[in-house]
Amino acid sequence: MAFDNTVTIVGNVTQDPELRFIPSGTALCSFGVAWTQKGFDGKEDKVSFFDVTCWRKLAENVSETITKGTKVIVCGRLEQQSWETKEGDRRSKVVIIADDVSP
Repeated sequence: MAFDNTVTIVGNVTQDPELRFIPSGTALCSFGVAWTQKGFDGKEDKVSFFDVTCWRKLAENVSETITKGTKVIVCGRLEQQSWETKEGDRRSKVVIIADDVSP
């Protein structure tokens, strides 16, 4: 049985996309998206923040067309990334690896 790891979110871009190139020359673009869940019965709104990564042509397109504050829909998959800090502590986070980003 195959499981599909897909996610779709709609939210506002929290920072201008950052385009860079890895040593092989492949484009990589990173940005953040915030999604606000409206509170019920006068309760406070709940805001969730997501880190998004794009690769290749999509990365270049996003860096040229998307800016902070733009409302976007992001379709992709979840990926857990792990690393070790300078102090030797282990850290991890879940990011969205985008297959498509549209304003």
